[in-house]
Order: sequence, then C-alpha cells, then structure tokens
Amino acid sequence: MEHPMDEKTRTELEAAAFRRLVSHLRDRTDVQNIDLMDLAGFCRNCLSNWYKDAAEEKGLELDKMAAREIVYGMPYDEWKAKHQTEASPEKLASFEQHKH
Repeated sequence: MEHPMDEKTRTELEAAAFRRLVSHLRDRTDVQNIDLMDLAGFCRNCLSNWYKDAAEEKGLELDKMAAREIVYGMPYDEWKAKHQTEASPEKLASFEQHKH
C-alpha cells in the first residue's frame, strides 16, 4: 500500500532509516561482512560503495575509504583490526555458493 507523502518527507524518512541501519551495523561488530553477504547479499562495504555512488551522482567527490569511514564510524583499517575475524572454511564455502 502506497502512502502519499511529499518528496522532502520521503527523503527525511529514508535518511533516518539509513542512519539507523548504519548505527545498528556499527553496534553489531560481532556480525562479520561475510555473514551479511551470505545472508543478505550486501555488507558494510557495499553500503559504503552505494553511499559513494550517491555522492558522485550529486557531483560530489568522495573516495572509497572516506565512504567506508562514514559507514564503519572509524577508519576501515582500524575497524578490521578491532573487529574482523578470519572467515572459516565453511563460511567461505557458503559465501561462494550464494554469492551474486
């Protein structure tokens, strides 16, 4: 069911949902990107790439690492050092089976 609303309100709601998703992903450092990719077909890196693409569509220059810092809430290398774990052979096999 479509809910009529003006463009400004729709954009504000989408922005709020995006901020909540990013906050949730920052809090759930236990969830690895490979888990997200395997189950949902996207991860934090994908989200940062989409953010970068949106900036470029608006004529703004944003490099990949700056976009990742927006999503991760810290430099990507720092996040990896603090939170990224080695993917098990089972996770890698599942990812290969389900990747798009």
